[in-house]
Amino acid sequence: MATDAPPPQKGSPDNAGPALPSTEEFVAAQQSAEFAELRKAHRSFAFPLTIAFIAWYLVYVLLSNYAGDFMGTKLFGNINVAFVLGIAQFLTTFLIAWWYSRYSAAKLDPKAEAIKSRMEGGA
Repeated sequence: MATDAPPPQKGSPDNAGPALPSTEEFVAAQQSAEFAELRKAHRSFAFPLTIAFIAWYLVYVLLSNYAGDFMGTKLFGNINVAFVLGIAQFLTTFLIAWWYSRYSAAKLDPKAEAIKSRMEGGA
């Protein structure tokens, strides 16, 4: 439901959210060991998986361009290798998204929540 009311002004009683940390607090949090650990946990999962998926995609594209006979090999009926590998591209995309969601919920979100609550609580 849309309203014509303007957004609440900063510091107004309607704005009951937590106070935002200062720039210095953000910089200190970014330079903390806890944040470095969170970044490392994210990168150690995301970067290798991204590189592996890009390599898998490029292999598919290169096979499609340069190995037409292989890609045209019939597996059963009108289903050939190219079709199966193409469907596998979609499946791996969804698998990676699911895997990252589970990894994030188990490893990244608790660390990020700890940093967030410390920042918002002023501890």
